[in-house]
Amino acid sequence: MQLPADDGTRGVSSMAQAGMPPAAVVEARMTRCLVVDDDAEIRRSLDAYLQKFSVTVSAAADGREMRRLMATQVFDVVVLDLMLPDENGLTLCQWIQQHHPSVPVIMLTAHGDPISRVLGLEMGADDYLAKPFEPRELVARIHAIRRRARRGDHEAQTRREFRFEGWAFDRLLRQLVSPQQVVVPLSSAEFRMLSALVERPGRVLSREQLIELTRAPGVEVNDRSVDLTISRLRQKLGDSPKEPRLIRTMRGEGYLFDAQVQA
Repeated sequence: MQLPADDGTRGVSSMAQAGMPPAAVVEARMTRCLVVDDDAEIRRSLDAYLQKFSVTVSAAADGREMRRLMATQVFDVVVLDLMLPDENGLTLCQWIQQHHPSVPVIMLTAHGDPISRVLGLEMGADDYLAKPFEPRELVARIHAIRRRARRGDHEAQTRREFRFEGWAFDRLLRQLVSPQQVVVPLSSAEFRMLSALVERPGRVLSREQLIELTRAPGVEVNDRSVDLTISRLRQKLGDSPKEPRLIRTMRGEGYLFDAQVQA
């Protein structure tokens, strides 16, 4: 059974036939999910279906309602449709990254083309699912994101904060704070890239190594996306694009994080 693409046929078949989940996939604590989609039937169907898998759902039909809910409630994951009536889903994804950087985003779209997929991931989405999709696949992706978040929390507790050149990088809070005490928002890709760099200061890392170090399930990483993420990180760190000092380009080899890091 699949949720449809937004192709004019807006109906969603009943999900009751999909069956209850095996005990192995039920989360110990209910996962709090915000579904942002302008299709009321999709919102209702996902609400009914996801509850079977220990996922509580709040729903928003547009960006304004999404912002209102996120201002008053705490969510573990946001399922965000790309095509919304008031705002583009990519714009809303950027807003989430800026105001709620620790909340992962799964992007839904009827566009399965590579450009839409890459744009969504570069804007900070953690995963991508093209309509039509199997609801069980969405459940699996939500639970996978939650498991990664719990593992990340455990790792961050052992090496939570890194300091370099006056900057403070807190991996538990997913925050980068400038020497002027200004919080600089990071996308998920930027967070993973900076984590890989600060853990290995003074080492030349090839693009292939950075691809492996920053790879996440459901996320495509390639040479171009590595270069784009490095470029955005340099901008946020105030590093000169022509003569970068912190993230240096080693021609023909890769990148080197050239700073003394205190963990």
